[in-house]
Amino acid sequence: MTSNSMGAGTVYSMTGFGSGRVETVLEDECQLTVTAEVKTVNHKHLQAKVRLPQEYSTLEPAIDKQVRAALERGAVQLSVDVSRIGGDAGMQLNAKVAQRYLQMQSELAAELTGAQLKPIESMVDLIRLPGVIVQTGASAPGALDGNGAEAKAVTEAVALALAQLKEMRQTEGAAMRRDMTVNGDAIARLVEEIAGRIPGVVAHHRARLVERVGELSSHPGTTEADMAREISLLSDRLDVSEEITRLQSHLEQLASLLAGGGAVGRKLDFLAQEFFREANTIGSKCSDADVAHLVVELKTHVERLREQVQNVE
Repeated sequence: MTSNSMGAGTVYSMTGFGSGRVETVLEDECQLTVTAEVKTVNHKHLQAKVRLPQEYSTLEPAIDKQVRAALERGAVQLSVDVSRIGGDAGMQLNAKVAQRYLQMQSELAAELTGAQLKPIESMVDLIRLPGVIVQTGASAPGALDGNGAEAKAVTEAVALALAQLKEMRQTEGAAMRRDMTVNGDAIARLVEEIAGRIPGVVAHHRARLVERVGELSSHPGTTEADMAREISLLSDRLDVSEEITRLQSHLEQLASLLAGGGAVGRKLDFLAQEFFREANTIGSKCSDADVAHLVVELKTHVERLREQVQNVE
């Protein structure tokens, strides 16, 4: 299993960042600037959190669909900011609300005599209070045309951010793929060394087995069934051929998944667990110092592989 034999499948990281910016002029000559930012970290599934200005909240289902079309896994945080310069601001003063704030201020001042409260001192303070200035027309909450220029600018900015995110995830994924290939090659080498070591280990234990059977045969009360059971137990304990075969099969699957690319993170995670399981079994079965050292090294590379696949899409 070498890096050249794995093909050129694209593996994506689940970590990345992207941004997109779209500027356009609306019919009322308003200069509209939309900025979208998206960042992702690893997660078992696809979990998307979208933050939009209130007046664009009706676009959330469409943007969520964009995210799910672009990504397979990861925790996604996407935010959109919109600024307007010129044109019809779509704002209206609610004088009744402003008057009510001033009235409430007078009532509170009478009730809370001596309290250190900051009063409404200027028109700027007043218009910043909720409800004094309200949005009207296209910019009002719920009034956005889902097929209009503003909606198109938002979805285009999101698309640009997602494209940049995918590019970053692909670049990081390529580096991860190289590292996984290195660890896969190391695992293949160690499996081959262990497989080559087993015949000698078996021969050594067979000699001990013959000696043990000789001891049992001379022991009073020992039956042929006792000796057969002893032989069977020692033979089973030494037989790791199935584990070696499964490890070699897992290595073929690893090479195939990395060659194919795509959203292979879950399958790679499962393979890493299986590598670890077989390595543990070999270590527990084969009581040989050299094999034990090889198994420790094998488990080290499997653990490195497991850590890497945790961040693969």
